[in-house]
Amino acid sequence: MIKNYLKIAWRNLIRNKGFSLTNILGLTIGMTCSIFIFLWVKDEVSFDKFHTSHDDIYKLMANRDFKNSIFTDENMAFPLAKALETGNPQIKYAVMTSHQETHMAQYGNVKLNKTGYQVSDQFFKMFSWKFIRGDAKTPINDPRSIVITQSAAKAFFGNDDPINKVIKIDNQLNFKVSAVIADPPGNSTFQFDFIAPFEYSSADSKARMHEWTNSSNFVFIQATPGANPQALDKYVNDVKHKNDTHDAISTYYTFAMNRWHLYGEFKDGKNIGGMIEYVKMFTVIAIIILLIACVNFMNLSTARSEKRAKEVGIRKTLGSDKKQLIIQFFFESIILTCIAFVFAIACVYLLMPLFNTLVSKNLHLAIFDRFFLTGMVTIILFTGIVAGSYPALYLSSFNPVKVLKGTFAAGKSAVLPRRILVIGQFVMSILLISATIIVYQQIQHIKGRGIGYNPNNLVMIPSSQAVDKNYVAIKQELFNTNLISAVTRTSAPITEVWWKSGSPDYDGKPAGAIIFSGLSTDVDFTKTMGTKVLMGRDFNATPGDSAVMLLNKAAVDAMNLKSPIGMVMRYGPRKYTVAGVIENIVMESPYKPVEPLMVYYSPNGSNRVTVRLKDGVKPQAGIQALQTIFKKYNPENIFEYQFVDQEFGKKFITEELISRITNIFAGLAIFICCIGLAGLASFTIEKRFREIGVRKVLGASVQQLLMLISTEFLKLVLVAFVIAVPLSWWLMSDWLQKYTYHINISIWLFAAVGIIILALTLVVVSLNTLKAALANPVKSLRSE
Repeated sequence: MIKNYLKIAWRNLIRNKGFSLTNILGLTIGMTCSIFIFLWVKDEVSFDKFHTSHDDIYKLMANRDFKNSIFTDENMAFPLAKALETGNPQIKYAVMTSHQETHMAQYGNVKLNKTGYQVSDQFFKMFSWKFIRGDAKTPINDPRSIVITQSAAKAFFGNDDPINKVIKIDNQLNFKVSAVIADPPGNSTFQFDFIAPFEYSSADSKARMHEWTNSSNFVFIQATPGANPQALDKYVNDVKHKNDTHDAISTYYTFAMNRWHLYGEFKDGKNIGGMIEYVKMFTVIAIIILLIACVNFMNLSTARSEKRAKEVGIRKTLGSDKKQLIIQFFFESIILTCIAFVFAIACVYLLMPLFNTLVSKNLHLAIFDRFFLTGMVTIILFTGIVAGSYPALYLSSFNPVKVLKGTFAAGKSAVLPRRILVIGQFVMSILLISATIIVYQQIQHIKGRGIGYNPNNLVMIPSSQAVDKNYVAIKQELFNTNLISAVTRTSAPITEVWWKSGSPDYDGKPAGAIIFSGLSTDVDFTKTMGTKVLMGRDFNATPGDSAVMLLNKAAVDAMNLKSPIGMVMRYGPRKYTVAGVIENIVMESPYKPVEPLMVYYSPNGSNRVTVRLKDGVKPQAGIQALQTIFKKYNPENIFEYQFVDQEFGKKFITEELISRITNIFAGLAIFICCIGLAGLASFTIEKRFREIGVRKVLGASVQQLLMLISTEFLKLVLVAFVIAVPLSWWLMSDWLQKYTYHINISIWLFAAVGIIILALTLVVVSLNTLKAALANPVKSLRSE
């Protein structure tokens, strides 16, 4: 019986090649898009799940309640991890790590900048990494041991065995390679080239083990299976507040590993989501595109219903019941779906490199992966059943007596559902196009926001001890090139905030703390950055500047200061005089308000040297001059640089990625709609071929015939537009509310989308109608 179903289904598909090819094309595009999206979604939701104990690992976080906002902080005190290791049976391991650090590593003549972490003892017991060579049990017991990744080992040692070979870090410390591990996968929170241990025996570490106030490291805990997170939170707070009685503003809590990547955004102490929003959005887009392709199948199947009416009538007369007919039609749709799926897999393989470049990932299609096999069956059955459901139920319901007498007419029972499906297609397409445009406009709106400084022609170079030692000579030689207009040095890049704390004290300060960002700098800070001094002055390199502070406008507003210049600020054991007020500088997220900032004068150490090239100087010439001078005074280190405008542009990576993907998939959704519309128009014209001939004989022009056929479809698009506009407005307005700075959705945007959709519909229908409108009416009326 099944063999018979398959044979008949195959014959029907071969007999109706135009119908089959149109549906295969639409379904192939829909499935290809869905597979790509689901691969991306799988990668996003699988972050960190390769760790054996990922369900029991937590990161410690703190909500610090300042007067102007609640700041969610992941930085913890140095002794906290050690203090948590004992005293609570629900904690199996407690691990501390540094922030990701970049250091120059050297072996022989090979010098490379590599990134990594310093970690505490239990790091390799808590997290699961694949060891390739060396000591897997105690790889960092020796404070001068180092674990490197496979790619780092290849870069330094080629095919030689790296174990026990010595790598020199920053021209100062020697580390012996104790193990080699596989590179962290792309869906890992930790990305590194090396792992080195904290040296707890050093004098600095011993002193820091009693420092409970400053927070600058990450702390992770692995709980015993079934542990109570609330009890863990209480224990962490008890330990921290017992050892730091002045920490009244902080509440500590555990943040589960399975939420790190997808739920990484916080606002006023509350978790407001993160990448999970885009995961949900693209899952919906994948389903929408697949549904649009399924609707094509439904429409084209019902449009050609009259051609299959006699087949249904004869089969019912010969004894086929409705159930057998329904199964037959489902077999046809599933066979068509399977063919389209094979083509979709081929498209995915061919386009995978381009898609990986687009999404900056290393995705691959594993045919025999359990996830893929399950997804394959799900997509085929979902598409086949959804696409074939209406045609199967509709065609199997024909009355055989009416069909064989020739009195069968589809009527409104077929036309109305088909119109509803077409309207649904265009509603989804209009929604996708509107969303694409609004996302693009929002990104451009934020990019157009004033950031408080001029990022163009601004170059940042990592500093070092040698650079700090020779800074004056380096600065003078830079000016001698006549390519540089200003130079300064800072404790952090201008595109990041590395230091936050409570506000300084001052006379008249109200109760409560205000969160402040901090930055130390040298002279010519405002000149180099292109930042306006709104009041007072910049640093002028006098000895008195060591007791001088600059505030940004946000700090003055938050502290409610009327005349800040000359005010005395007490921060820690020192006093500072406010010398100037500068414009707000966007150093963190461009989507959020600028926080209060205090800037100190500190000429003796830095993390970045920032150089402004003169207007008109070619970047290549400027970089060549910088490299020559820095290599002269800092020969041991690798010369690296960053253009500030490019670094600032990285803050838009996620939104621009989402914009690019939605652009592509919205365009493909419209294309699938047009394929279905073309097929539907073709069947409509075929059905009305004689009518068109009669109208031509009676004097109808080509333009009138085009409008006659097009009007029916244009009405459907207008109905879809009326439904889609308020839906799009509501959904995208809700999305925009997550941003402090956002656009207002214009009604003209929807008018433009409506005109585009109407124009596309008119073009597609007209191209299909033109052949019939230009045909000789004798051909259609010869048999009348």
